[in-house]
Amino acid sequence: MTGARIKQARLMADLTQKELAEQLTKNGYPVSAAAISKYEKGKSFPPAQFLLLASSELNVRSTYFSHQPVKTVKWKSFRRHSTLAKKKQDAIKGHAADIAELHIELHSLLYPEKSPEFPGPVTVKNCEDAERVASNLRERWNLGNRPLDNLVQTSEDRGVVVISWNKSGKFDGLSGWCGDHPVTVLNTKRTKDRIRFSLAHEIGHLVMNTADLDEKSEESLANRFASAFLVPSDHARRELGNKRDRLDWGELMMLKRKYGLSMAAWVRRAKDLGIISENQYTLMFKDLGIRGWRKQEPIEYLGDEEPLQLKQMSLRAVAEGLTSPDRISSVCPRCLDDAVEEQNSEHLTVQDLLAMSEDERNLIMKRAFALAAEDEFETFEADEFYEFEDLEVDESEDLY
Repeated sequence: MTGARIKQARLMADLTQKELAEQLTKNGYPVSAAAISKYEKGKSFPPAQFLLLASSELNVRSTYFSHQPVKTVKWKSFRRHSTLAKKKQDAIKGHAADIAELHIELHSLLYPEKSPEFPGPVTVKNCEDAERVASNLRERWNLGNRPLDNLVQTSEDRGVVVISWNKSGKFDGLSGWCGDHPVTVLNTKRTKDRIRFSLAHEIGHLVMNTADLDEKSEESLANRFASAFLVPSDHARRELGNKRDRLDWGELMMLKRKYGLSMAAWVRRAKDLGIISENQYTLMFKDLGIRGWRKQEPIEYLGDEEPLQLKQMSLRAVAEGLTSPDRISSVCPRCLDDAVEEQNSEHLTVQDLLAMSEDERNLIMKRAFALAAEDEFETFEADEFYEFEDLEVDESEDLY
């Protein structure tokens, strides 16, 4: 087990056995790639000094190597680029399985009576079925007749384990089951609207049974579920009308900001619902390419889509003495770091200001205004672009 954990940590750090050996040798611990290979295969046991130094190089706690997972995740869907190496896929899955186990462990300690509000998979064969399942889930989650402000935290509140992956790797989402807990993994290097769509897409895979369909059809229906979950048909018709000859790009920019759904996905949604014709859809899709907006849209969705539940549960469980900091840090080294950073921060908080006398507050504010007056601020135009990592995808499926 120790060897498998060394390999997992190395893969997460994007290092080969040779690169890890070179770094350790450079830092005063001579070791060969062949020796590391033996450690990882369990053919020999690594010395304590190796584990201590390797943990530093791989950015994990030394206890990470001795932890033996007791829960497994049955992965169902992995939305990735074809060039994503098998080792990288394994690293993502291994990391996610560790986090999912810790998440579920803490959830059972803190909320022993609370089960995920997640329905069993429903057989889906066509787009109408996908629309219906999306509508039913919104109703079950009591989301009301409004845009979803924060899909990640909405999902976490309903029992979905949402895991962030912010290292390299050309993928959008991964999903599966750990017991009766739905597990999703999101590439948080993507834009916020893409993260939202990927999460909705993966939830679609988990609530829909498409076992009788081919992979392309499964992906298409998961896309349809995602768009219907983020923008139900009655919302789309309320915003766009029942029938349109054309859509305005400025209009779609505003709708992207409101719903967190990309402009391209709005065009596809309008076509799917018969609001615009197939011909108009084709023309707008070509225009997206001409304008360079298929890779980089001219406006950004600014919503918050960060998983918070694991950190919150970690802090609470440690504070209540239900688990040890070492248990948390062995799997999620940064789950407890934010609290330390906040305590050590030199920046004043609102609470700090309120605790001061009025004279002290006025002095602080006077100094702050004086410093601000000396700064130069850059003005950004509304039509400036933002950048994100390019991901090659099938032309026919890139609308989402």
